[in-house]
Amino acid sequence: MPDFHEVRFPLDVARGARGGPERQTQIVTLASGREVRNSRWAHSRRRYDAGLGIRNLDALAAVVSFFEERRGRLHGFRWRDQLDWKSCQPSQQPAATDQVIGVGDGIAITFQLCKAYGTGASAYSREITKPCAGTVRVAMDGVELAGSGFSCNLSTGQVTFAVGSIPPPAAVLTAGFAFDVPVRFDTDAIEVDLSAFAAGEIPRVPVVEIIP
Repeated sequence: MPDFHEVRFPLDVARGARGGPERQTQIVTLASGREVRNSRWAHSRRRYDAGLGIRNLDALAAVVSFFEERRGRLHGFRWRDQLDWKSCQPSQQPAATDQVIGVGDGIAITFQLCKAYGTGASAYSREITKPCAGTVRVAMDGVELAGSGFSCNLSTGQVTFAVGSIPPPAAVLTAGFAFDVPVRFDTDAIEVDLSAFAAGEIPRVPVVEIIP
C-alpha cells in the first residue's frame, strides 16, 4: 500500500477548518541590540485543524472513517486549502498565463508546476505537486496549448510537453491550475466525548503538510 493516498479529505469539513502556512526563523539578539535572523526552512509548511469543521455527528463519523482508512499518521492525503487552492486569485478562474513555470531551451520537455507569492527578487516560489484533474492549462509565449500538446502528472505536478510541442529556446512557459495540499494527520489518536460534543466542544484533528 503506498504511503500517499490520492484522495481528498471531506470538503465540507475542510471548509470550516483553521490553519495556514508557518515558517521557522532563528533570531539571535546581539549585545548591540541588533538582531541576526536566519530562516531554518527553505519552504513554508502548512498546518490545519480539521476539528473546527466538524459540525454534526455525520461529519464526525466521516472524519473518523477517513482517519482509520489512512491508518492515522501512516498515509498522506490531499487537502483543499479554502484560501489558497488556485494559480490565481480566489475570486478568479485559472488561466493558462497565470504562473511562469519555466523557459524553454529546445531540449527540456518536463517542467514543474509552481506558484509565485509576491514579485521581484523577494518573491517566493512554491512547487505545486498535487494539481487537480482537468484544471491544468498551459501556454507557450502567451498562446494556450491544446491538451494534446502536453500532459500533467497529477501525483507530482510535472508538465511534460509532447514531441511536436517541445519548447524552443527562450520560450516562456506558463500554466494555470487548481491544486490540493499534500498532508497527513498529525496525531495517531482522535479522542471524542459525545456528551461534550453535543454541548459544543470540538475535537482536535491536527493536519500537517508533507512532501509526498
